[in-house]
Amino acid sequence: MTKIIWMSDPHFQSTGTIDGLDPRMRLAAAISHANTHHADADFAILSGDLVGDDVEEDYAALAEYLSRSDLQIYPMMGNNDAREGFRSHLFLPESVATDFIQFTLETEDGTIVCLDTHKIGSHAGEFCLARQNWLEAVLRAKAGKPVYLFMHHPPMALGLPSQDEIMLEDDEGFWELIGRHSNVKHLFMGHVHRPVCGTMRGISFATLGALSFQAPAPRPSWSWESFTPPKEAPQYGVLEITAGNVTLQYTQFCEYSLGVSD
Repeated sequence: MTKIIWMSDPHFQSTGTIDGLDPRMRLAAAISHANTHHADADFAILSGDLVGDDVEEDYAALAEYLSRSDLQIYPMMGNNDAREGFRSHLFLPESVATDFIQFTLETEDGTIVCLDTHKIGSHAGEFCLARQNWLEAVLRAKAGKPVYLFMHHPPMALGLPSQDEIMLEDDEGFWELIGRHSNVKHLFMGHVHRPVCGTMRGISFATLGALSFQAPAPRPSWSWESFTPPKEAPQYGVLEITAGNVTLQYTQFCEYSLGVSD
């Protein structure tokens, strides 16, 4: 059995607050909770939007917080991230690609593939030809063995109108690539700050609520101009993979009020 703690979207800042909350308190609480209750996990994945606006200072401070984890945390790129600061301060495995922050993690239950969907200057994502070729080579090399994909941007609309505006661009190209291989078993995606699950073209998928602020449900309707985070507690996922079977437990690690400004 492979056990993974899946976290996403901490929007970490070395100082100050974001949307009325202290992201340092939320991240520290998540790490402490995982250390206490899931020390038996194999590792953790942090699927993007790691920092705020002061990239250099934020990454340096984030690295110190991540070092408090008893589990190795593998960070991923999101739309708010920057590859140079990311590489300068954060731990990456030897399998990481040269030009993009894509890598593989081998487990007894298959290969975990973490993708880089960052598009410079955009909140939407992209998966360019170079990144596609890298993934194609991985899937060919792992033919006949299960592969589980983690990515920040969903490659499909999720019925979340505001988030669907900034999903992965050229989603059809992504699915054409995946469709050429039979070993992709599940997709895990961040970005939307809300848990959604389902199947797309026969492949199961899941998204996750954020370590930081959550996004509202799609009804009543809202826009980015009117965005106000709902009073919902943050979460991480406890993922278990055993002989091709997948379970994901959404786990509240603190009260909503933790870190919220008065």
